[in-house]
Amino acid sequence: MLESSAVKKAARSSRAPNSVKVGMIGLGCAKNLVDGEVMLGHLVERGARIVTDVGDAEVVIVNTCGFIEDAKRESIDAILEVAERKNGGGLRRLVVAGCMAQRYATELAAEIPEIDAFVSLDELDRVPEAVLGRLGRKHLPDQHGALRLYDHTAPRLLATGGPYAYLKVAEGCDNPCSFCHIPRMRGAFRSRTPASLVEEARRLEGAGVRELVLIAQDTTRYGEDLGLGRTGLRGLLEGLLRGTTIPWIRFMYAYPATLDAGIFKLMAREGRLVPYLDIPLQHASRGVLKLMKRGGDARSYRELIARARETVPELTVRTTFIVGFPGEGEEEFAELEAFLDEMSFDHVGVFTYSFQEENPGAALGDPVPPRTKERRRRQLMKRQERISRERNRALVGRELSAIVGGPSPESEYLLEGRLRRQAPEIDGRLLFSDGSARAGDIVRVRVEKAYAYDLVGGIRGVLQPAPAPLAPMLPALLPTLQKATAR
Repeated sequence: MLESSAVKKAARSSRAPNSVKVGMIGLGCAKNLVDGEVMLGHLVERGARIVTDVGDAEVVIVNTCGFIEDAKRESIDAILEVAERKNGGGLRRLVVAGCMAQRYATELAAEIPEIDAFVSLDELDRVPEAVLGRLGRKHLPDQHGALRLYDHTAPRLLATGGPYAYLKVAEGCDNPCSFCHIPRMRGAFRSRTPASLVEEARRLEGAGVRELVLIAQDTTRYGEDLGLGRTGLRGLLEGLLRGTTIPWIRFMYAYPATLDAGIFKLMAREGRLVPYLDIPLQHASRGVLKLMKRGGDARSYRELIARARETVPELTVRTTFIVGFPGEGEEEFAELEAFLDEMSFDHVGVFTYSFQEENPGAALGDPVPPRTKERRRRQLMKRQERISRERNRALVGRELSAIVGGPSPESEYLLEGRLRRQAPEIDGRLLFSDGSARAGDIVRVRVEKAYAYDLVGGIRGVLQPAPAPLAPMLPALLPTLQKATAR
């Protein structure tokens, strides 16, 4: 982690006239974003100058995503766009990193000769070599799943552009989901040690972070491989609560089969642990779930969420669903619609099934027509939009706590932030109609207007002021093109 002295040193080195100017295009999920931040940290340590506009860069890194076909296309389009600029003489080097570098480097090298170097998921610390030309095209990453795991000693340059940061608690995945080939790229599930995570959290806190978001491919499995059993995540959360004073802590990607119900009791008694459950269910039909190789069904999910809501007052529940998976007929889709209406989730993401030959379930084929998939997606999201609007309208007139993110992209004169029920990037935002505060302040806000996803409210007072202006490492330093993806 770049602490204050390191930030000053990095700022001095970034102004060096001979330092290379590097830009990054980040694609994919929050886990990939953290990898990008670590790569930027290594570059700054070596004196590189990070530029926010890739058009000003001498070297561009495309940090790719390979989760679904759309993500692959977006990654390839980004690479080709940069390659075109390189052919025009406006760029010295093009480096490709991330999941596609891990899995498809050989194919990409053959098809796109403009790529100068690849950096695999196990080689984040080698990005300076790639940028400086010491790692060439002949070096192709191991095309098998990643094996390494970064820790708190890795430098990291935050790029979230606000008072929150992600803490990646584990890497890889052991789940056999038939719609996902992430394990073939990111490898087997492996947890970081609690001590390493608490130390990184302390450094993030020292840099000005006010909200810590724990992420992994299967966050609720944290610690099983360390011998911590099913209570590993609960123990980690307790350690983070003891070891830091960060006001908001939340975790994302709770896999239903590995979720420790004891976490809800901890959430109910610890005000700093945000009452928020992100639990990707993917479907409600047992037949479809069986083909997806996921446990549970509508009944078990219903009971789990009911217990959670009973234990945790004001619990926010977010989930994701995949429509158009093989085996989903009109009857199975109707079951999913009924489940959505019944459960009244606060936030829902709906994705169409992306067939890929690499998927473990590729033998099932892709029998649902694309138009049917898209119709079902729109239909489900329309139902959820009504539910979300109703749940947001119930907040009008209430005074709640919120975190201030900073000026809105629409206007520097308009502040925006989030309620505890809104996770970064995916759950809408809160626009402040009046009042003043600094980025990172925890404020009391009165909700005045509600829409399907966003809210408007006025600041009534500052509950917990940010201890100091955010550290120089915190402003957004790269155009991250975040895309929500089904888990």
